[in-house]
Amino acid sequence: MALGGDLQQSLHASGYRAQNSRALNITGAAVGVQAAAILARQTYCTALQHAQLTEVGVYLDARQLWVVMAAPFAPAVAMSGAAAGRRVLDLVNQARATPRSCGRQAYPAARPVRWNETLAEAARLHSEDMARNNYFSHGGRDGSNPGQRVERVGYRYRATGENIAGGQRTPEETVAGWIGSAGHCANLMNPAFTEMGAAFATDARSEYGVYWTQAFGAPR
Repeated sequence: MALGGDLQQSLHASGYRAQNSRALNITGAAVGVQAAAILARQTYCTALQHAQLTEVGVYLDARQLWVVMAAPFAPAVAMSGAAAGRRVLDLVNQARATPRSCGRQAYPAARPVRWNETLAEAARLHSEDMARNNYFSHGGRDGSNPGQRVERVGYRYRATGENIAGGQRTPEETVAGWIGSAGHCANLMNPAFTEMGAAFATDARSEYGVYWTQAFGAPR
């Protein structure tokens, strides 16, 4: 930044992935020897006391001072996997209770789906694989499709389907995104499905940080 780059470009160039960041710049003659006194002024108190910023870097020379504060990228969902899955179930059943259009296709209200632990296990494994290996796809790295993945964990189905999402921090955001996507919404409203499971996984090294999978089914 001392060479003219902006904050986001400079963070990217340095390889620092920030969830939140802020920069403070002071210039002037002899700023180097006065830096501590300048920063102690009330003017800079609010900027330096940002509670969400946990790390700092400083550049100082005779005429300029740069202070960059940031919170590193740390994807998280503020509830347990079990609680998040059950909340997804509640939200999905709320959505199914109301007629809606998924893209250009109209769907009547559908009966609620019930929770299935085997489907939840299939969802967990796919979310973990996407997070750990930094990809986002219904196709697994091993070439598997959603039907094959639920069969692997022992679920025998007449019908099955899968929704995935990336980057959302709450079940509410996740289900809202599915409702807003024609294909995902069609799965969510499909009256053929009677059961579901859902899970998320996180990895700070991945692009999206948080990966969600929802597996639907109707057993044989």
